[in-house]
Amino acid sequence: STTFSALADPTRRAILARLASGECSVTELAEPFQMSLPAVSKHLRVLERAGLIVRRRDAQWRPCRIEAGPLKEAFHWTEHYRELWEGRLDRMDHYLKELQAKEKRHDRKQQRSK
Repeated sequence: STTFSALADPTRRAILARLASGECSVTELAEPFQMSLPAVSKHLRVLERAGLIVRRRDAQWRPCRIEAGPLKEAFHWTEHYRELWEGRLDRMDHYLKELQAKEKRHDRKQQRSK
């Protein structure tokens, strides 16, 4: 649930999207956002606690990189429910088509009897 909680925020999703193209510093991550470095750091802490990123220290530079494990787990969980709902929606679509076909047959019978 920490993964989904972290992914619920659009800023954190944007940070992850940026990190998908490679490692970068907090300053680089903060550039596209109109927020302070401490605010970006708070987002990074949430992502780090969820295991979605890893931060390390390299002298004065603190590069961040994405960690794919929790994203894979979230993907597999959502994939299961996507398949479940697609199946249910397909069955409902089939049922609605059957109803429409019955209605058309019923309408044709009524027109013939007039």
